[in-house]
Amino acid sequence: MKVWAAGITAGTVALLVGGALAVAATQNTTTLAPGLRIAGTDVGGMTREQALTAVGSRAATPPQVTVTAGKNTWTLSAEKLGWHADAQTSVDAALKITQERGVLEKLQGLIGQAPTQDIPLTAAVDPAKARATLTTLTAGLNTAPKNASVYFDKVSKRYAVKADVPGLSADVTAAVNTYVATPSLTSLNVALKATPAKLAAAALKTYVDQGNAIARPFTVTLGGTTRKGGLTALQVADLYWVRDSGIEPDEKTLKAAFGRLTDAIDQPALNARYVLQGGKLVKAKEKAGLVTDRAAAYALFRKAVLDPTVKTVVFPSKADQPTLTIDRLPAADKLQLIAVGKSTYYGSSAARRTNVANAASKINGAVVPSGEVFSFLNTLGGIDASNGFVGGLIISGGRTVDGLGGGVCQVSTTVFRALYQAGLPVIERNQHSYRVGYYEPQVGFEAAVYDPGLDLKLKNDTTAPILIKANNDNARSTLTVEVWGVKPQRTVTVSPAVITARVPHPAPKYVVNTALRPGVVRQVDWAADGYSLYITRTIKDAKGVRTDKVSTVYKAWQAVYETGPRS
Repeated sequence: MKVWAAGITAGTVALLVGGALAVAATQNTTTLAPGLRIAGTDVGGMTREQALTAVGSRAATPPQVTVTAGKNTWTLSAEKLGWHADAQTSVDAALKITQERGVLEKLQGLIGQAPTQDIPLTAAVDPAKARATLTTLTAGLNTAPKNASVYFDKVSKRYAVKADVPGLSADVTAAVNTYVATPSLTSLNVALKATPAKLAAAALKTYVDQGNAIARPFTVTLGGTTRKGGLTALQVADLYWVRDSGIEPDEKTLKAAFGRLTDAIDQPALNARYVLQGGKLVKAKEKAGLVTDRAAAYALFRKAVLDPTVKTVVFPSKADQPTLTIDRLPAADKLQLIAVGKSTYYGSSAARRTNVANAASKINGAVVPSGEVFSFLNTLGGIDASNGFVGGLIISGGRTVDGLGGGVCQVSTTVFRALYQAGLPVIERNQHSYRVGYYEPQVGFEAAVYDPGLDLKLKNDTTAPILIKANNDNARSTLTVEVWGVKPQRTVTVSPAVITARVPHPAPKYVVNTALRPGVVRQVDWAADGYSLYITRTIKDAKGVRTDKVSTVYKAWQAVYETGPRS
């Protein structure tokens, strides 16, 4: 007789097998096989729901996970990355084992001899929680890419490209997918991906090369003459922008450059005027001129100056006719004195005296036709070294500083006083920033000019041309401007200034000047109180009485001292 395992006979086996099958048929199909354990918990004979309750009550300890991103490392509980015990998956694994066991194993289970099997408690990852944590950890590592850009190199005087810089982006999505697929990981890498800039340096090189080619010397000639003007390469480079989309003309600087060129090459007509001959004023005949046909020339200039293949262009010209002919000019001995303006400049430097004399000489003899506007800057011809002006103190940037043409305002102020007292309408008049001692005691009765930008303009509303005479007496530091013409039938009265407010000057300011010796103190600006004031002009004529005002607001000005460095 054969002996079966554990002394069980074949007949017994048959009986038990039959019984096992009968029992199995009556059992719930979700009952787990005997001998099965999940993470040490005996779940044999339990239903799925019972096993879930038994296993789910166990507190699984989350492992520590080391996260790396570039040179950065963080160690944290897996729970913060969404890790959690997955009882359902473990119980389902036990059910699968139950279903796969053979009849003999089930029989052994009935007699208490079933093999034991421990199933590990599996885990899962919540992707949303993992993403949130990894995003927070790596937020400081993300950098935006920087596009390439164009700049003008002040050293080489050429356009150049600043290279693009790629950005960095933490690939959180890939890391989350990896961890979800393998929750047992104890180390997790978040890759840092390079993010290319949208605009690379190579894309700008063509525009930079084009911009540098345009920046070349450029010459213009007035048609029908030999008069020439030009722009340096640096001046041409100021006429456009090199953008990431190409060359962009700067309309404002183009028009300004065009104006300077035409001013340089034009030969404007000369009106009939008075000249001094043998100590007497005599008439001088008018003379036609030749000037740029601006409407036609600007389009030509704009196109040519931005074309690197063109280096010179001829501006179309047109005749310029005088507006005052000799037959309309009164005889010099018939002129009447209409008004006088005076000022003093005691204490002026040699440079300032030079500029006063130069400006006065250029204004002297100016003739303004009836109905036309007198422009101080146009009559002067510009404030620059080529026109005879030298360095002197001027008001600029909130300071009294050395600058070209200091003293010209002495002349513009005196001209303003004469023309204003003649009753001429004011078109443009500008004030100084603060009270200037040279123009006392007639406070507020002054006019500032600055080339370019600030002009003095008044209109000749008399019935005849007016002659402006300027007499400068350097020995006595006095300047007198006279207005001559056909005297209009009117009387003009200018009132003294009416001060409406006064602001005390601030405390002195001390500035270290390393060029001075230690202990040396030098005053470079002087204090002045601020004022709000106005002067009133009353004009009486056949039309009646009318008044106008010239208002002035002077800033409070502080004294400034330069001091040598401390020893």
